[in-house]
Amino acid sequence: MPVYASVIIDIALEKLDRPFTYIIPEGMYAEEGMEVSIPFGKGNTVRKGFIIGISDKADLPDEKLKSIISVSERTVNIEGRTLALAAWMKKNYGGTLITAMKTVLPVKKKTKELNYKTVHRLAASERIKSEAASLNPLRYAARIRLYNALLSADALPEEMIKDKLNVSASVLKTAVKDGIIEIRSQRRFRMPLPAENRYGNRSELNEEQQAIVDAICKSRSEGDLRPALLHGVTGSGKTEVYLELIERIVSEGRQAIVLIPEISLTFQTLMRFYARFGERVSVMHSRLSDGERYDQYERAKNGELDIIIGPRSALFTPFEHLGIIVIDEEHEGSYKSEKMPKYHAREVAEYLAARDDALLVLGSATPSLESYHRTQTDEYRLFSLKSRYGAAVLPRVHIADMRKELKNGNKGFLSGKLMSLLTERMLKGEQSMLFINRRGVAGFISCRSCGYVVNCPHCSVSMTEHKDGFLHCHYCGEKMSKPRLCPKCGSKYIAGFRAGTEKMEEELKKLYPSARILRMDADTTKNKDDYEKILSSFADGEADILLGTQMIVKGHDFPNVTLVGALAADMSLNLSDYHSAERTFQLLCQAAGRAGRADKKGEVVIQTYQPEHFAIRLASEHDYEAFYEQEMGYRELADFPPVCHLMTLQFYSSDPDAAFKRAGKIAEVIRAMKGEVPEVIGPAEALVGRIRDVSRVGLYVRHKDLKVLHRVKDEAEEAEKKLAMERGAADVMLQFDLDPVNIF
Repeated sequence: MPVYASVIIDIALEKLDRPFTYIIPEGMYAEEGMEVSIPFGKGNTVRKGFIIGISDKADLPDEKLKSIISVSERTVNIEGRTLALAAWMKKNYGGTLITAMKTVLPVKKKTKELNYKTVHRLAASERIKSEAASLNPLRYAARIRLYNALLSADALPEEMIKDKLNVSASVLKTAVKDGIIEIRSQRRFRMPLPAENRYGNRSELNEEQQAIVDAICKSRSEGDLRPALLHGVTGSGKTEVYLELIERIVSEGRQAIVLIPEISLTFQTLMRFYARFGERVSVMHSRLSDGERYDQYERAKNGELDIIIGPRSALFTPFEHLGIIVIDEEHEGSYKSEKMPKYHAREVAEYLAARDDALLVLGSATPSLESYHRTQTDEYRLFSLKSRYGAAVLPRVHIADMRKELKNGNKGFLSGKLMSLLTERMLKGEQSMLFINRRGVAGFISCRSCGYVVNCPHCSVSMTEHKDGFLHCHYCGEKMSKPRLCPKCGSKYIAGFRAGTEKMEEELKKLYPSARILRMDADTTKNKDDYEKILSSFADGEADILLGTQMIVKGHDFPNVTLVGALAADMSLNLSDYHSAERTFQLLCQAAGRAGRADKKGEVVIQTYQPEHFAIRLASEHDYEAFYEQEMGYRELADFPPVCHLMTLQFYSSDPDAAFKRAGKIAEVIRAMKGEVPEVIGPAEALVGRIRDVSRVGLYVRHKDLKVLHRVKDEAEEAEKKLAMERGAADVMLQFDLDPVNIF
């Protein structure tokens, strides 16, 4: 009797986003989640697909069905729970099921297993001595070396015998045949951990921390599994609370996922967890090799790991007994995916926690307005750490008005206050951190005569000057020579503005020639281990100043850092984005939090052209509650999240007219919906209207009820399928972004 498989084709097209039925040939082993090769379309083109169901019935007669060609043995199977998660993500965030399936599978392909081989002695010492003595040393020198080595040890690594003793595989094979030795093979997992494990001392919880741990555990035992938001000032010991909660839950035989916003934070976080839990802790992130990633996947699946640490993709670790998810620095925008499906890690974590009766803990010194708002509506429980751990105190913050600096004749990038404090730190042997929200030498190249700006020929953005003398596009990678004369008016007054990290490093070296300076930005951290090398060097006192982009101010803990300088604090205030004040406040608070984390007092200098702005003023006062109240007032007036929900429908096409036309038709469909109709804004060109020669058009939909926006998504998807199939329809791609963290 034939058996049938429902297969999703590996093509990310909406019109093909449905299962197709295939016959499983007799004798072929196939199960749900396997990748298969199948004939597809009129020409029977061989395509890849995934089995999402198996049945003994089919809707069509066998003569109209095709058979599976083969089953792949090189890919990782997608299991039932993972398939269900993919289906949930497709339903909530749109896109195709195949795209969602690829997202939730942290490892796509199997890699070759590493085996650790050991040579074990079987024969008695007397026999080995006798055999060695009977051999001709000129002819059997390698075998004699092997036998002499076996007299000193019962077992030796095969690798050492081959490399150090220069013994060939054929010699080992003969010894096995003669019953002298046996070779045992054991799988060796690739470990993405440093060779030396830095075990640390276990910190005792203070009263504030202990009360929070006890309260969360008590609520959990009483069946209250609402997410917990841990709002703690920088340096208050949030990580110690995480460690204690995880230890209690792991002791019950359950597992933990710890999310961090940046790969650069992995090393420090991992070492703290490794010191507490040993080898049952590992990491999962994009910079691991394929082999390392596959081995961690296998270890997690086999129950050999208790804790996995990593950015948002670590959420998809295949734990069978998930007990807790921690999202550290939960306010960070990197927890939102910018590729379809455009999910937020916080929302997926809520789904997983509810599915597995697990605890969800979010932590931040500056929580997102969305999360803090939920504590006010009792969706989340709020726990607060109001003081720094131990003897540490919050740093003193100075605001340097750069307008006054310029009036006083200071045309440099450092204010007088920051220069004097930097000099003081150098003399004391203490460390400083300086950050600017930009990499490269200059922000853009502009002509002072006519105002011409050098833009990327493929994207609607300006080119950025780098030290190599070329202009780079940070969107598509286009590279061009810097013009000597203005291409528009021929003026020689064409130059770069807004210095970046590379230029800052040059200027710092001129000001402080004896200073040891490390730079950390996207250009100096391209390789897998660059983050750890730079951070370890700084932690070991090999540099006086760490200069970098915002990646240096997120979560790092350096006891000898007593000064932090924010060189262009208001750069993020001038973005066309309703998040701009919130992001600026968060970034400045995070930056301030790097100073004075041990027994040394810290100071912070915020350099700004807008010292009166409430986000900068309240960040200098470490006053989150006041910032929340004021910013929420603006959000309520403007009807922006978290007061309501916002969804962006994003249209992409090589033809800008086609993108606008399609967006207009979808807008008409939404406005004609039955029942509650959301507010529709647009269509309008995106903030960056063109990238890689692809035009981008946005349609914005707003409503307080999330269910209404989900209905909008469903209606828009159906309408898009019909419009795409019309004769002569232009090629337009539609994507959805629910509650976007970046304005499209």
